[in-house]
Amino acid sequence: MPVISTSIRYFTFILAAAGMIAMGVVLQRLRGQDSTIPPPPVAPPQKNAADDIAATGILEARGENVAVGVPVPGLVESVKVRVNQVVKEGEPLLVLDDRELDAVLLKLNAAVVVAVANKAVAQAELVKMQDMLDRLKSISDQRAISQDDLRNRANDERVAKAQLMAAEAQLSAAQADVKQTQLLIDRLTVKAPRDGTILQVNIRAGEYASPQNKQPPLVLGDILTLHVRADVDEQNAARISPGKGATLYLKNDSTQKYAVKFVRVEPYVIPKVSLTGASTERVDTRVLQVIYELEKPEGSSLYVGQQVDVFIPRQKRP
Repeated sequence: MPVISTSIRYFTFILAAAGMIAMGVVLQRLRGQDSTIPPPPVAPPQKNAADDIAATGILEARGENVAVGVPVPGLVESVKVRVNQVVKEGEPLLVLDDRELDAVLLKLNAAVVVAVANKAVAQAELVKMQDMLDRLKSISDQRAISQDDLRNRANDERVAKAQLMAAEAQLSAAQADVKQTQLLIDRLTVKAPRDGTILQVNIRAGEYASPQNKQPPLVLGDILTLHVRADVDEQNAARISPGKGATLYLKNDSTQKYAVKFVRVEPYVIPKVSLTGASTERVDTRVLQVIYELEKPEGSSLYVGQQVDVFIPRQKRP
C-alpha cells in the first residue's frame, strides 16, 4: 500500500507539471501571433502639414441629393427613367395611376356641357323678356297699357338678367372643377425638380408608392460637380480656416490626392452619425459640417456616398 500511494502521488505531480508546460507553450504561441499582426492593406494618407485638421467626409451630389417623392399614395403606372440617366428640369420621371380621376373628369366635362346649355337658355329668356318690355315701351300712348303690366315686364327682365348671371356662374364653377381635376391628374406625373442624374430607382411599375415610405422612389443629384461633406470634431471647429481649400483622399486609395474648394460652413453643430450601432453606444461627439466642392476628373472612380479622409488647414492664430 505505501508503494502504491507513493506512485500515485508522483504520477499526480508529473501530470500537473506537464499541464503547466503545455499551458506555457500555448501562451507563447498566442504571444507570437499577437506580435505578427499584418499591416493594413492600404497605407493611411499623409497630412500636407503637421497641424492640418483631419476629418472624415462623404461625397454627395452638388446641392445635396434629392429624394424625389410622390404627392399622393397610388399605384405606379410607369417609370420613365433609369439609373445614370441625365434628366432636365420638368422631365417626367414616373407616372401614377390616374384612372379614378379620369372617370371624375368625364363627369365634370358633362357638367360643363349642361352649364353651357343652361346659359344659352338663360340668354334666350333674357332676350324674350327684353323684347316684350321694349314693345310695351314703344307704344306712344302709355295710357293704352296697364302700368302694372309695364312694371311686371321690367321685373321679368331683371329676373332674367339674374338667371343669366347665375347660369354664367355655374358654368365658371363647372369649368373650374374641370381645371382642378386636370391639375390633379397632371400632378400624378412626377417631374424632375431640377437638372441632374438619376442615382437610384427604388420602385417599379405595378408597385405601390406612398409619401410615408421610408425609401424614396427616386434619388436625383447633380454629379458633374461633387460636394464633400466633412465632419470636423467640435473641439477643432474653431480652428478651421473658412474660405480656404482642403485635400482629400479616398478611403481605399491614399496615393491619389484631390484638391477641393471651400463652399460653406453649416453653422450648426450636430451629433456625429457615423456610429457603430451598438446598443450601449452613446452620442457624445458633435461635429461641425464643412462643405467643399470637387471637380470630378474625367475617368475617375468617384461615386456619391463614398467615404473620404479630408485634411483641412488649421487657422493661424495671431
